[in-house]
Formats: sequence, C-alpha cells, structure tokens
Amino acid sequence: MMIIPARLRAARLALFTLLGGTLGPLVQPATADDQQQPTGLTADAPAIHQETVISATCVRVYGALTSAQDFETITRLSDAADLLTAPNAKVTAISSRVGGAFILFGGYITGRNLELTPGKRLVQAWRAGGWDAGEYSVVRFELRSEPGGCRIIFDQRGFPPSQGKSLAHGWRVHYWEPLSKFLSGK
Repeated sequence: MMIIPARLRAARLALFTLLGGTLGPLVQPATADDQQQPTGLTADAPAIHQETVISATCVRVYGALTSAQDFETITRLSDAADLLTAPNAKVTAISSRVGGAFILFGGYITGRNLELTPGKRLVQAWRAGGWDAGEYSVVRFELRSEPGGCRIIFDQRGFPPSQGKSLAHGWRVHYWEPLSKFLSGK
C-alpha cells in the first residue's frame, strides 16, 4: 500500500475541487450512460494469422514477394496461373516505393505498399477484384531468420467477413506453397 503525504493529498483534493469535482477531461468515471453509448469498437473483426517457414534467407523471400518477375513465376507455380492469361488480364507489377501500387494475379489482386523494410517486413493495403469499391484490407508479412530459413509471420485484417475462409486457403495455395517451390528450385 502506498502512503500519500498530507500535502499531496491536499493538492489532489484542491485540484479535484477546482475541476468541478471531476477527475478532469482525461479521466472521467464511467456512468450508466457510457454503457449505452456505441463506441464503434467491435471484438469480432475478421483476421487471418498464419506462420510458415521457407527454406531461404529472409532477403530472398522479401525479394520474391516484391519483384514482379519473381512473383509472376510464383503465380505460374500456383493454381491461380490461369488468371495471368484470362481475358483482360493485367501484367504483374510491383512498385519498389512506399505508396506505390502493385497488381498481382492478372489484376485480380491490387493495392499499395504501406511499408517496405527489405528482408524484414512488407505491409500492404490489399484488395481482391470482387470487393466493393474502396474496400481494402491490410496485410503484413513479418520476416524472421531462423535455423530452417525464414519464418513468415503473416497477418491480414479488415477484409469482408464472408471472405475469411477463402482468403485463408488462398494464402496457403497461392503464396506459401508456390513461394516455397520457387525458392527451393523445385
């Protein structure tokens, strides 16, 4: 238990009285009214968290995820290869700048780079072609070196709730498996 000196207690009481008997603008006691006010905070926002280890250096993994030429090859190793040759398909493009755009899977996936830390982290505003206009999720690839290669710690937040299962499956079959094949040379 902390003992507060009398002078400090008196100063706190004076401040409390000066502020009109409240604890001030930053600390207000909760009221019954507060319990009924909507906060906008939801506890059920969809999120995907996946981890995988790729037998390559983190620099090489980062390079494959940020090189248009490498990513097109990775796409061709996945079951999404047909998106590259679909009618009106767009060429794979990945900017090397923060704020720069990317186009993947024939244009089905588009977005912007939010953070580029070579060999360590890639963060993107990411969207699928079927989503409503202006709807983006944030994807984060955290890369950590370990004895078996590079651990990718992946998180995606802010996608339409109905898309969760499809996206979670897609990361495995369109990213991790072909990325592993590409970097192992198989």
